[in-house]
Amino acid sequence: MKNDKLIITINREYGSGGREIAYKLGALLDIKVYDKNVLEEIEQEFDVANELPDDIYAIQKKILLNIAAKESCIIVGRTGFDIFKNHPNVVRVLLIADYDARVKHVSEKHGLTKVAARKRIKEVDKEREEYTMRYAGVSRYDARNYDFVLNVTNIPGYHVAAFLAQNVRMKFMKN
Repeated sequence: MKNDKLIITINREYGSGGREIAYKLGALLDIKVYDKNVLEEIEQEFDVANELPDDIYAIQKKILLNIAAKESCIIVGRTGFDIFKNHPNVVRVLLIADYDARVKHVSEKHGLTKVAARKRIKEVDKEREEYTMRYAGVSRYDARNYDFVLNVTNIPGYHVAAFLAQNVRMKFMKN
């Protein structure tokens, strides 16, 4: 049986606006978005509070694979680019932004000073890279892991989402 479910994975640098872009893309394509917050809600049903990190990752991976088997979806982070690398209908995206733009975005969004925003970006970037290396065994910055690597600095999120939606439609939703 042919797998006609579309999977879009979005990795992003902290402060690039990637999560917001993912939700805009989901609205444009009428596809549900699964990010860390949604997965944590689902995990509560599995009572993973006392699980080890490797076990939590295995549970998350199983949840994502089950979701993708049932419906088209957008996966934000969670090494989705690696989990679905062999899926026939995957589009893997990395969103990056210039450092100063990221600092400004984080500072404004979270009410932080620029110094605090820089510190937070450094921490989150390190955490995400370590997570990706641990579970995918590759750097999240390796462009070979993606179909699109977009620098979204100074591009409104809606336009980035529209660009991605147009390309997804051209590739997979031909009518």
